[in-house]
Amino acid sequence: MDDQVEVLYEGLDFGEGPRWHDDRLWVSDFFAHRVLSLSADGLPRVEAELDDQPSGLGWLPSGDLLVVAMRSRQVRRIAPDGTVSVHADLSHVAAGQANDMVVDAAGNAYVGNFGYDAEAGETVRPAALALVRPDGTVEVAARDLEFPNGSVITPDGRTLIVGESKGRRYCAFTILDDATLTDRRVWAEVPGSAPDGCALDADGAIWMADALGSGCLRVHRGGTITHRIEASQTVFACALGGPEGRTLHLITAPRYGEDACTGTGLGRVETIRVDVPGAAAPRRGPDPR
Repeated sequence: MDDQVEVLYEGLDFGEGPRWHDDRLWVSDFFAHRVLSLSADGLPRVEAELDDQPSGLGWLPSGDLLVVAMRSRQVRRIAPDGTVSVHADLSHVAAGQANDMVVDAAGNAYVGNFGYDAEAGETVRPAALALVRPDGTVEVAARDLEFPNGSVITPDGRTLIVGESKGRRYCAFTILDDATLTDRRVWAEVPGSAPDGCALDADGAIWMADALGSGCLRVHRGGTITHRIEASQTVFACALGGPEGRTLHLITAPRYGEDACTGTGLGRVETIRVDVPGAAAPRRGPDPR
């Protein structure tokens, strides 16, 4: 692993939801209300603009981009020609702002939310995880998660791992053939940290952004931490990508908050080369039972 973290891009108000797709890093810029993509050498391109705060990103098998719209508690669908439509309404499942999202190979999306209205000063409470099917229908996938945040799906398409920012842990679920979840279990405890955006590598470890400011941690099932990377600012999300899948992209900012971040352009994408590449994209497989 390289020793030096380098700045690839600076100019985000507050970045989240990074994904490596079509040889580019895609990232939501919360308070600028836009989705950007960056080439491997850091050249930006605006991919979408929203009338809301964008967060989690993913793609349908058709190639249409899915973007979480936080405040309206929706998933927006953006066609290749730029047409924006409402793909799903999460308001009957999400009790707080919608947040991160992971999408499987069939187009099923698992979307987290805060669980409470932080802007209104509501008391922290558990949240439900939403399952959005490819046709846009929405149901509850799991309940009583403590701020479900960054999530990954294993390459076989059979396990969903969800970070609980307030719970200081990762939990795992078995994904059944109908995309519903079962067999909830603790995957790793990460006391003293707040799991935020994350990325799965080919060895089955998770690179985890710690929203409390300790950098980006590589965590194995059971909680063993093998690496810790410090960036120039707090790391709020990460993604593995690059030509060989070994570039760890760190999404950083001095702090979180609309008043503190809007218009500042101080958010960065920082990079470091790691030894283990990113995991293969999830696929559907035979029922393991």
